[in-house]
Amino acid sequence: MASGFFAVLDDIAVLMDDIAMNTKLAAKKTAGILGDDLAVNAEKSTGFLANREIPVLLAITKGSFINKLIIVPLAFVLQFIYAPAIIWILILGGVYLAYEGAEKIIHAFNNKHSQPSASEIEVELSSQEEKEKIQSAIKTDFILSLEIVIIALGSVIERPVIEQIISVSLVAIIATVGVYGIVALIVKMDDAGFILLKRANNKGPLAILGKTLVLGLPWVIKTLSVIGTIALLLVSGGIFIHHVGWFHHLAEKFSSVPSIIIELICGFAIGSIATLALMFFVYLKKTLIK
Repeated sequence: MASGFFAVLDDIAVLMDDIAMNTKLAAKKTAGILGDDLAVNAEKSTGFLANREIPVLLAITKGSFINKLIIVPLAFVLQFIYAPAIIWILILGGVYLAYEGAEKIIHAFNNKHSQPSASEIEVELSSQEEKEKIQSAIKTDFILSLEIVIIALGSVIERPVIEQIISVSLVAIIATVGVYGIVALIVKMDDAGFILLKRANNKGPLAILGKTLVLGLPWVIKTLSVIGTIALLLVSGGIFIHHVGWFHHLAEKFSSVPSIIIELICGFAIGSIATLALMFFVYLKKTLIK
């Protein structure tokens, strides 16, 4: 009886080793998209009043966990019933990401000479605007989470189902905690700087570090805004090239061009088309209502 108990423990130990190995492999496969995920979500989580940064970040993180709770079971169910459905969902999500990235560039280009008025700043910080930005961040997170789960699942697809489920779930949890943990550190840079300045009494190396953190935050946010927009286009372009035959063949014809450029152009092209289509739809809707 004792030997049977130890045999069970040995089986559990082997299973845990396999899960650890599979999780490590899946994490390596998703490392690239996690970098884009971090850039996009960091940009989405900034631009709020200081006293709203943590509540907003917690709301987005909660939404991200809910996304994972939906996506992980959905991915396994669709993988069993009809695997291509996952790719179609991912492609539709890619169109949304491309639209978000292209719309930001078009909007910035059209308004590069305009200065925000006091009323515009007020609207940006209103409760409704905050809710809309949180919802936008959660929607974007859904698509990025979907790609992370698909990549993680693909890397362990040959393993037993129980190992697949645990490994993919662990990668999803690690991705969420890791990404939003780093985002929290970024958005609270200035607070950390003020604490260092206070402790150092504005003197010495700690004070210099504190000033650097405080003065550096606006530049970090501006940089994240640019990087986040580029990441949206790169992720969407990568989705089209890897999962849509026509784009894949087109990328092969321009194999001498760096893949990052191809993905960027592809993402912006689809995003621009989606933006113009939406603008036309809104115009048509207004015309019909009149």
